[in-house]
Amino acid sequence: MRLKLPEQVSGIIDRLEAAGYEAYAVGGCVRDAVLAREPSDWDITTSARPEAVKRIFRRTVDTGLKHGTVTVLTEDGQYEVTTFRIDGVYLDGRHPEEVIFTPDLKEDLLRRDFTINAMAYSPRTGLVDPYGGMKDLQKKLIRCVGDPDARFDEDALRILRAVRFSAQLGFRIGDKTRMSVIRHAEMLRKISAERIRTELVKLLVSPNPEIFLDLWRLGLTAVFLPEFDLMMETPQHTPWHRYNVGEHSVRAVCAAPADEILRLAMLLHDVGKPALRYTDSFGRDHFQGHGKEGAKMAREILKRLKFDNHTIDEVTTLIYWHEYWPAVERAEVRRAMHQIGPERFPSFLEVLWADTAAKGPYQQEENFAWVRGLAGQMEAVLADGDPLELKDLAIGGEDLLALGVRGREVGRILQGALSRVLEDPAENDRERLLAWAEKEAEGA
Repeated sequence: MRLKLPEQVSGIIDRLEAAGYEAYAVGGCVRDAVLAREPSDWDITTSARPEAVKRIFRRTVDTGLKHGTVTVLTEDGQYEVTTFRIDGVYLDGRHPEEVIFTPDLKEDLLRRDFTINAMAYSPRTGLVDPYGGMKDLQKKLIRCVGDPDARFDEDALRILRAVRFSAQLGFRIGDKTRMSVIRHAEMLRKISAERIRTELVKLLVSPNPEIFLDLWRLGLTAVFLPEFDLMMETPQHTPWHRYNVGEHSVRAVCAAPADEILRLAMLLHDVGKPALRYTDSFGRDHFQGHGKEGAKMAREILKRLKFDNHTIDEVTTLIYWHEYWPAVERAEVRRAMHQIGPERFPSFLEVLWADTAAKGPYQQEENFAWVRGLAGQMEAVLADGDPLELKDLAIGGEDLLALGVRGREVGRILQGALSRVLEDPAENDRERLLAWAEKEAEGA
């Protein structure tokens, strides 16, 4: 098998080989190249020790000399070059206490997580696959290299990576690996929130986000997202729903575009429902106010998982408003766009659409038509440049100060002016608004 390597990667391998060392592209980049996917980065492994790599290449960065890694800088980027190694004992479920350099590529590949990531390639040698990675690619199988218990003991994050690769590639997790995941679920408590967050996002924006349910089936959400387990235990006895809260939420994730904020919003949009569920005398469930409660809960969850403030604000705002269905009227849509934010409003419509798609057939087509109607009104508002925010007003604070308005009255009158023009954009006329503002000021 011949794989096409980037010119700079081939150049690094050629120079290392010319100096008398073995060198290979290794890991996920080889897997992706075999699958005709574009690798996100290229890693290189070599028999050369770090000090030899630094002698061979003029421009390098000491990325992790203790673990044998030197970053080689080239004209088009940077590439990590790591010496063949054997990892010592893992005491923290993440880092080996020591690494031992080895001249044997097979020993280096043995320490890697899954067989499909334990392949190496060089143009001169071809594919090196001692642990059956190619067969597992053909079988569409995620399987640990060697003993799965040992691999997960070394780095518990591999537990999540198994599920994430399953979602990204559409592969099945092998039986022995799957059973080991269940046995090691509690080890995720050793893993930092940042590392868990990264794997979670990669899974959610993957082509198969429905595999998120495997995190629940394998007992993993109980460790880092117990709120989801409560969602899976919460039925929805309503005419609109055919799934429990958790299943509905995952189906809503699948119905949303592969965008981090949108899919996080859909995963957590109903997180407030378990706490607010009320069943009336007719056996129908109600979840009044779950948008507001869900936004509060989602904020705490996202903080716990160390998401950045922008993501937290965007996701929780969408969750807060997802119960709101404005009338398909232009003035109503202008007010909704002002409240939710003009830039955020298209995402709000995506949330309504995905939420509807994840429900049952009762009134589903009517609700889809409603969302399409809101989208049409939004497009008309934007096309005509209707005023939506204070900055769009024909008057401003300085105009009110010139009228003698002071203090909080400035804000009150500007908000009143905005309400007028949201109702009727024709009111956004400077002279008309100044005359109205003067009357407001006199009556204050």
